[in-house]
Amino acid sequence: MVTIRALEERILKEGLVLPGEVLKVGSFLNQQIDTSLLKDMGNEIARLFGDSGVTKILTIESSGIAIAVAAGCALGVPVVFAKKHASNNMSGDVYTSKVFSYTHQKTFDVVVSAEYIRPDDSILVVDDFLAKGGALNGLFDIIGQSGAKLAGAAIAIEKGFQGGGDALRAKGIRVESLAIIDSMTDTSLTFREQ
Repeated sequence: MVTIRALEERILKEGLVLPGEVLKVGSFLNQQIDTSLLKDMGNEIARLFGDSGVTKILTIESSGIAIAVAAGCALGVPVVFAKKHASNNMSGDVYTSKVFSYTHQKTFDVVVSAEYIRPDDSILVVDDFLAKGGALNGLFDIIGQSGAKLAGAAIAIEKGFQGGGDALRAKGIRVESLAIIDSMTDTSLTFREQ
């Protein structure tokens, strides 16, 4: 797939491995966004999940929002994002879950207004990274609280060596990652054949 290869090439060319097995991709995905690559990633997610009956996409702020919006545009569905902090403009019933951020080494209480996820929704979770699965499990918990159906998860970059994606797949959850890194050191990255 051109999108997967293009993403892998960008990771190899511009990605920077930081201490603690953190991969910095700020030059094209997290802080500065290559909109052409982003559009292609959204189209690829739509190709993968186009026949899954997705009615909404759910992500978590903030780095996952751009990818979720690209996928939402390609699928023609709304995007909902979980906030890491409740705000004054959230009123009424909310769904909340605790999420440990591997990148920030911090636990957040993520919140979604109940009005945005309904029991008749089929939700696709989209995020930029998957390491150990903390964010995804929190979002799955919110979907469970709402009574909606989980259609699966689409991830830009999965750190396969940390096991989160494989653990979710073993539970029968459909997880599609555009790039899966099987090993990562400060001098080399190895991608999983897909």
